[in-house]
Amino acid sequence: MSPEMLAKYEVVIGLEVHAQLLTRTKIFCGCSTRFGDAPNSNVCPVCLGLPGTLPVLNKRAVEMGMRAALALNCTVHDHSRFARKNYFYPDLPKGYQISQYELPLATGGWIEIEHKGETKRIGITRLHLEEDAGKSLHDGFAQSDEKTYVDFNRCGTPLSEIVSEPDMRSPDEAYAYLTTLRQILLYTGVSDCNMEEGSLRCDANVSVRLRGAKEFGTKVEVKNLNSFRYLARALEFEIERHIGVLESGGRISQETRLWNQSAGRSEPMRSKEKAHDYRYFPEPDLLPVHVSSAWREEVRRSLPELPSAKRARFVSALGITAYDAEVLTDTQALADYFEAVVKAGAPGKGAANWMQTELLRRLNDSGKEISASPVSPAALAELVSLVESGKITGAVGKKVFAAMFESGRTAGEIVATEGLGAQVSDSAIEQAAREVVAKNADNVAKFKSGNEGVFKFFVGQVMRATKGQANPQAVNEIVRKVLSE
Repeated sequence: MSPEMLAKYEVVIGLEVHAQLLTRTKIFCGCSTRFGDAPNSNVCPVCLGLPGTLPVLNKRAVEMGMRAALALNCTVHDHSRFARKNYFYPDLPKGYQISQYELPLATGGWIEIEHKGETKRIGITRLHLEEDAGKSLHDGFAQSDEKTYVDFNRCGTPLSEIVSEPDMRSPDEAYAYLTTLRQILLYTGVSDCNMEEGSLRCDANVSVRLRGAKEFGTKVEVKNLNSFRYLARALEFEIERHIGVLESGGRISQETRLWNQSAGRSEPMRSKEKAHDYRYFPEPDLLPVHVSSAWREEVRRSLPELPSAKRARFVSALGITAYDAEVLTDTQALADYFEAVVKAGAPGKGAANWMQTELLRRLNDSGKEISASPVSPAALAELVSLVESGKITGAVGKKVFAAMFESGRTAGEIVATEGLGAQVSDSAIEQAAREVVAKNADNVAKFKSGNEGVFKFFVGQVMRATKGQANPQAVNEIVRKVLSE
């Protein structure tokens, strides 16, 4: 579709994100939430919905929901209430889902995203708690061509559903929102956000309208977006589909569609339900949830420093760039490692450079996480300090780091045992500088006429002549002295 046609319309996107809460047991019973156990092994009469059973609310699930809500700038309400959301599906044994409807746990939040160098605030309509359904299995069994199998292990797993305002105007903004939301949930320890295991799932509501129009277009819900890449592709497809239908004189049907990744398209699932089709009514077996102000403030005080605040502090207090801060706060573990390197004595900029150019590259190549780094923060700080003080050159430092990563030895050990310290005397540096100057009369003339940029050429030539073993600070001083004669 042409850029001109796309520019004719404005895209409106809202996301509904389900995050599995990090609790050991389910939201209304004591069954384990552990992933990967044998099918139908983590079930009991309560989560299977057998007659006569009564749910009991998991306090930890409420606390996790509050942590998420407060980190997302939501108002956590004093009173909320569970309801029964009635629908029939093979993986829903009770015939209804216990969720929150009219009185959710929290409403009215926001997060800020970075997109194309600008900050944009995305509103959050509500955050409510609910139980998960089971899982229908269509493949991998002897009779999968004839039967669908059901694993009820996931039934009753606690979820927080986070519903955004329709504030996103492109797939890129939706991607940035989901990325930022996931980062916040990980920092707060609310969810492990593992999309492969289904602990973070996303549905998108998308519509288009003529640019400048006030009324929203007809929205379509797209499900089965179990990766960030699928989200972007599905939205791009739907946007072009909507515009194509409207441009041909057709109308968009309000419906739910599934994203078919193998086919690269969305496919109709069902006409879009209205809320009243679920026949919500208050859950009679659960009391309303009361959150005292003391409990709410206790949870608020327990929140860690969030990514945006951490990035700002790294820039202002540790002297690194905004880009460096963005990279180094990607995860809590990475940010903690960086701070530990600085605390051990390395300057912020030096620590940031070595982590990004050497440590993260080697961790990525070896498939290791930062928590499994064979180079400790203190060991990296020692190496950075050796380079910054001129005791070894940057080129030697890279060789030392490679040895540290492979062997686990410290920089000091490697430098001492392999004789890698800067060993070129000042007189040898001066001799090399005079030889380089003598061979480059044209560049000497340029320098003397005010071309300061040529200076780096001379420094580089002297470092090459001394095989990278000279102290860079000494090289700079001696080269300038020789050129000034």
